[in-house]
Amino acid sequence: MSNVGRIYRVAGPVVTAEGISPRMYDVVLVGEEKLMGEVIKIMGDYSIIQVYEDTSGVKPGEPVENTGQPLVAELGPGLLSSVYDGIQRPLPVLREQMGDFIYRGVNAPGLDRATKWEFTPTVKKGDSVSSGQVIGTVPEGTMQHYVMVPHGIEGKVEEIKEGSFTVEETVAKIGGKDVSMMQYWPVRVPRPIRDKYLPDIPLITGQRILDSMYPVAKGGTAAIPGGFGTGKTVTQQQLAKWSDAEIVVYIGCGERGNEMTEVLSEFPELDDPKTGHPLMNRTVLIANTSNMPVAAREASVYTGMTIAEYYRDMGYNISLMADSTSRWAEAMREISSRLEEMPGEEGYPAYLAGRLSEFYERAGRGMTHSDKEGSITVVGAVSPPGGDLSEPVTQNTLRIVRVFWALDTKLRERRHFPAINWLTSYTLYDKQMKEWFSSNVAEDFPPLREWSMQVLQKESELQEIVQLVGSDALPDEQKIIMEVAKMLREIFLQQNAFHPVDTYCPMDRQYAMLKLIRKYSDLAHKALEDGALVPDIVAIPSKQRFNTAKYEENVDEELEAVSKDMESELSALGA
Repeated sequence: MSNVGRIYRVAGPVVTAEGISPRMYDVVLVGEEKLMGEVIKIMGDYSIIQVYEDTSGVKPGEPVENTGQPLVAELGPGLLSSVYDGIQRPLPVLREQMGDFIYRGVNAPGLDRATKWEFTPTVKKGDSVSSGQVIGTVPEGTMQHYVMVPHGIEGKVEEIKEGSFTVEETVAKIGGKDVSMMQYWPVRVPRPIRDKYLPDIPLITGQRILDSMYPVAKGGTAAIPGGFGTGKTVTQQQLAKWSDAEIVVYIGCGERGNEMTEVLSEFPELDDPKTGHPLMNRTVLIANTSNMPVAAREASVYTGMTIAEYYRDMGYNISLMADSTSRWAEAMREISSRLEEMPGEEGYPAYLAGRLSEFYERAGRGMTHSDKEGSITVVGAVSPPGGDLSEPVTQNTLRIVRVFWALDTKLRERRHFPAINWLTSYTLYDKQMKEWFSSNVAEDFPPLREWSMQVLQKESELQEIVQLVGSDALPDEQKIIMEVAKMLREIFLQQNAFHPVDTYCPMDRQYAMLKLIRKYSDLAHKALEDGALVPDIVAIPSKQRFNTAKYEENVDEELEAVSKDMESELSALGA
């Protein structure tokens, strides 16, 4: 089997080579500069390669070398707080070598080979271990990194060491094989999990519209489609910052350079509310901006997912943000057209839906081979051209994911943030998580949530009448419904991501706010029955105080005070 051939044809990032006999998805080194690429099609003696770098200047006749290995991720201590490109080259290391612009053909290992890590064994000589089992721990930032037996190795521990080692040094000998702290994994192959669980525990994010109205389960999948400027990135940053996942993997897939710069400069400065240390200590960033080679963009989501699965296997809850899957699909479309494949809808490849579902189906919560429970929750941003949610990427994503947070341009224009439309969004996890909310928040929380949704739905129906004949034509009862819906929208659903108090709202406070709105609704209807006038019911002072209570330092005490005042003011009206 020949390992070196030559270039036959070049079409942008797609190169045809002859004289090598690779397997599908083998990594090859193309041209004199040894540009990294991946075999994506084999036609007789010809191998079609997608190159992860710019191919300008590459010409037929140059050598092509087959490495015989698929694209693999390096997994081990040192991943957290790293910034990689789509094929796991550490960008800060490359920057030190060559400044702000990366030259072609350069490479650097994903994990630092010089750093020594403090390894403490958790098994002893003579113990029997199997693939995926934990054999030792390493402190990594604020987290505990569990060193696991690589898949394919099992048997008796013949030797195990303690002390400081680099990721390449042998720390144990198992079943006659040397084991180091680093392992390799092909990015396109899902890492195995022993047992998958039902998605019945919510991922708490501290964002009221997400937690109370449209919650996502741990190990679940969610999509945030929306047009330009509707707040996809801010919403994902809020999820990264506040969700109760221990580790965040953020994939900036084909985003504009300035947006990615914002993420890269903001994350190191953000303090982690859980530990007080920088949030970056438990984050892995994969940056593949829109001006980077298109083929590496296609690989970036798999690289990010493999890193997430590695930490899930240790028993951690991972929050994976893919921003945005539309750019990933565009990369597939570009490569597909260069391969002269039959185009599907809007020029996307026919296998678009299959690739999207392969990616999202790697999410999940379950028991890992290390006897720990871990989860990966995937939140994919979709950037449909012109905000058109009927285009193929959005539609195929909606068939796969079970939570849909629909960002709305009209809400953005009204300065309502997060601009998530409460009428078109949905969650399919609500029934499975009902029991969790009843036992962990409050017995009456699920019915309270349903009541809120009904009020907002009713308001939408009444809005049509209001637009035709004006709000004065409505009966008094319906005027109260409109007022209650306005409170739900302005006090509860609106949330300021940049306000120190309002940026995060714990579940007990969300419940207290909803309960207070329900209390106002009940007392207002009672006051109306007792002869009070609608303008007086709407103008009570405690209602105005409620508007500002969520921004106060002592917000919980303030809500209690508002509740007491509201009761006395509305009772006095009806007397």
